[in-house]
Amino acid sequence: MSVTVFENARIVDPSRGLDETGTVIVDGRKIVAAGADARNQGAPQGATMIDCRGKAILPGLVDGRVFIGEPGAEHRETIASASLAAAAGGVTSIVMMPDTDPVIDDIALVEHVLRAARDTASVNVFPAAAITKRLEGREMTEFGLLREAGAVAFTDGRHTIESAAVMRRALTYARDFGAVIAHETQDADLGNSGVMNEGLYASWLGLPGIPREAETIPLERDLMLARLTGGAYHAAKISAAMSAAAVARAKADGASVTAGVSINHLSLNENDVGEYRTFFRLSPPLRAEEDRLAMIEALRDGTIDIIVSSHDPQDVDTKRLPFADAAVGAIGLETLLGAALRLYHNEDVTLLRLVEVLSTAPARLFGLPGGTLKPGASADLVLVDLDEPWVVQESGIRSRSKNTCFEGARLQGKVLQTMVAGRTVFTA
Repeated sequence: MSVTVFENARIVDPSRGLDETGTVIVDGRKIVAAGADARNQGAPQGATMIDCRGKAILPGLVDGRVFIGEPGAEHRETIASASLAAAAGGVTSIVMMPDTDPVIDDIALVEHVLRAARDTASVNVFPAAAITKRLEGREMTEFGLLREAGAVAFTDGRHTIESAAVMRRALTYARDFGAVIAHETQDADLGNSGVMNEGLYASWLGLPGIPREAETIPLERDLMLARLTGGAYHAAKISAAMSAAAVARAKADGASVTAGVSINHLSLNENDVGEYRTFFRLSPPLRAEEDRLAMIEALRDGTIDIIVSSHDPQDVDTKRLPFADAAVGAIGLETLLGAALRLYHNEDVTLLRLVEVLSTAPARLFGLPGGTLKPGASADLVLVDLDEPWVVQESGIRSRSKNTCFEGARLQGKVLQTMVAGRTVFTA
């Protein structure tokens, strides 16, 4: 097995509270040393030496919310193409949503995803299974069998479960199987007729709005049910200050609750919609600037636990339409780290905290290997130049779909090399 030695790197490993200059030694599929003290170990004979002066090594990113077209919509994205995009973005593990055709709601589909990932993916792919059959919000799936088959979490993806009784049952069953329920909340009566954040800007554009309450009302219900059942509940994608406040209250009450936010809602606001730019039609919609700042504060104080890309490929035919008719969603695997590093460069969040919410915390939340540079761990890591500027261009996007919110954006922090289980899967 080959040995690779990364010398003089800034090593950032939140699993050990580590941010120091040192050496990382990879032997075969494993990390055998990582830190300042590893410099004294000496390089094994025949090792590949890489001088990382001025560069940083981070545990590979773990993206907890990725939509992929396979099976059923391979023209938008396959497991193989998503994994290429992930590797280019420094993402070494992805949690795949069950919104496919057919839906990932039985064992055969979980096994299909794992088999396809094993055969075609260059990064780790972990399927999440549907909470309810066909994502219809009525009949629950077989949690125990799906968990046994390899499902790492349960979610109805883009869909919100309307029935409180179904959600209560799901949280109870998930608790018994040691699983997480990840739920995206939007009240259908309040939100389904809207297309962007409700407010003055929507009025100027003449577009129907979605109030923040559409997200927070079902979220408050879920948090109460999490308190009632003791089940592990993950608010998959919050976007409003009042949602963060609700999560903070539930955590203070001792409920088993976590929350995620998409990189889009940390980087952008409703003004980015501009003159009906459909690549910015998202769910939840981009909110006001005060909500974006509240998301950053919630990330800093621990109310929000993870950042996700919410990678959601849509093709040209469904995006190049009038704003109200365009499909919802944006890709994000390749820009996740670069966009997140804006928070570090702006001194909004420390690098250690940023890497924690992008890697260590999601690995812990979903019970996945990764998110660490500890000796003995799988060598899933990324080499980054934190300061190198680059421009997001459609021609360089590896995803099959090109619907990025960051086209033309100038980002600072470039992925130079991505390694999964000791194998280099991307080099710049």
